[in-house]
Amino acid sequence: MIDLTKRQRQVLEYVQSVQQTAGATPTLREIAARFGFKSSRASADHLDALKRKGFITNDPGKARSLRIITPLAKLRRTLVDIPLYGTIPAGFPQGREQDAEGCISVDVASIGYKPTRNSFALRVTGDSMIGKHILNGDFVILEHGPEPRHGQIVAALIDGASTLKTYLIRAGKPFLKAENPKYPDLLPAQELMVQGVFKALIRRAGE
Repeated sequence: MIDLTKRQRQVLEYVQSVQQTAGATPTLREIAARFGFKSSRASADHLDALKRKGFITNDPGKARSLRIITPLAKLRRTLVDIPLYGTIPAGFPQGREQDAEGCISVDVASIGYKPTRNSFALRVTGDSMIGKHILNGDFVILEHGPEPRHGQIVAALIDGASTLKTYLIRAGKPFLKAENPKYPDLLPAQELMVQGVFKALIRRAGE
């Protein structure tokens, strides 16, 4: 590696190896034990040199926060985490509670939308939205709060059951339309509550 001494290269390779296998970077004491340094100070000196040369970085004051800087790091775009709240039927509505099950990390530039604290994600089940190229297993990113407009895709509660459909207005009254002729339009008997307006779609490779 350019600009690195043999020992600095060995330390860098060790840090990278531990990070890949253990999911966390080694401590100063672990680095000292690995290379036979007499003190953790020697480990810190090598890491400081690697930082100055632009091969690693860390979060000040945070243990095990070392990160390897790859040649492509400068090209990395902004990532944001969006909470994932279970599934939503793209089929017949289903009445059930959904719990948060994690988050989805997305590249803001790639989805063409800047998420806010009102953004959330749901996993699609069913095929009622295939006409809009939304397939079973896809993740949809939605925004809670905006008033839906005619023709937008929404996550909605209709008479207490959740579903993903196209929001339409006919004769001044809202209803939900499937984008698959196998499914009927949904007209609320009592209540139609929009939970979020569709903003972006994420599809896993191979699906």
